[in-house]
Amino acid sequence: GKEAVNLYSKIHKANGTTLLACCDEELAGTTIKGKEIEVTLKESFFKDKKTDEKQLAILLKKADTINLFGKKCVEIAKRKHFIKESDIIRIGTVPHVQIYKI
Repeated sequence: GKEAVNLYSKIHKANGTTLLACCDEELAGTTIKGKEIEVTLKESFFKDKKTDEKQLAILLKKADTINLFGKKCVEIAKRKHFIKESDIIRIGTVPHVQIYKI
């Protein structure tokens, strides 16, 4: 069968909004460097539940704000039409998307 997609996700609720943080498993706890920016993907922010493609699709549907890091989770969000190619920025080699649903 298809190999399982290994992602980490965490739901943060504040002021009545739901933020979904999700990153590819191997990025949790690492720092990624771009030209002008350096981002540390804190495990406390991203790492709650191991998540696969099906689960991510459900979480994407429910979230008000979406914060994604990594090729796998960004690709899933794009394939499921939650994001467009133009929403994706790259920090170094890592694709990143932040979406606020209005």
